[in-house]
Amino acid sequence: MAPYLIRKYQESDRKWVVRLLSQGMAEHIPATFRHVLKLPRTLVLLLGGPLALLLVSGSWLLALMFSFALLLVLWFLAGRPWKEYVDMALRTDMADITKSYLSEPGSCFWVAESEKRVVGTVGALPVDDPTLQEKWLQLFHLSVASDHRRRGIAKTLVRTVLQFARDQGYSEVVLDTSTMQLSAQALYQGMGFQKMGQCFRTLSERLVDVHEVHFIYHLPSAQAGGR
Repeated sequence: MAPYLIRKYQESDRKWVVRLLSQGMAEHIPATFRHVLKLPRTLVLLLGGPLALLLVSGSWLLALMFSFALLLVLWFLAGRPWKEYVDMALRTDMADITKSYLSEPGSCFWVAESEKRVVGTVGALPVDDPTLQEKWLQLFHLSVASDHRRRGIAKTLVRTVLQFARDQGYSEVVLDTSTMQLSAQALYQGMGFQKMGQCFRTLSERLVDVHEVHFIYHLPSAQAGGR
């Protein structure tokens, strides 16, 4: 097992980081597609649509073509939320990672490096909400290459964010994942994060019935830590 190093992001890491982001999101498309196929409204379309066409036209070919076309549409819909997430990230915080994450002391972006290759990422930005009375930090873009999982890299990256939050005086660390990312949810809950709720972030998520799940980690206060 090759060792790995957690360090701050450098501009030379960009191609690796973008690749991990894109590949990580694309991994969820097959599971989302299977989820969509099991939805009651989908079953009605898959069974009722071809049957109705067959009864009206008497053509098995037309019914089969309808089924095939519907499956293609469902595959497209299953991939849409993940592709939208990548596109949005590359237009916003990931457009210039150094500027977004490394230009201010209260934010940071780390990579896990193994054998001169970036195999993991995580970022952290302060929550911009004037209604909050305390400092909150949000965890972004936790990702580990598929061939480097089950080595503790994800946990180490999350611990890096939690330690950074403590050092910077944050009281809470929050993050968003999805109902399709079961291993991520298990990781966060196993590390002490608590589920706050869930919602639909985009129309695409609503169409495929994939919720965004919100988690929070309560950091001990400086006073409690000093006892």
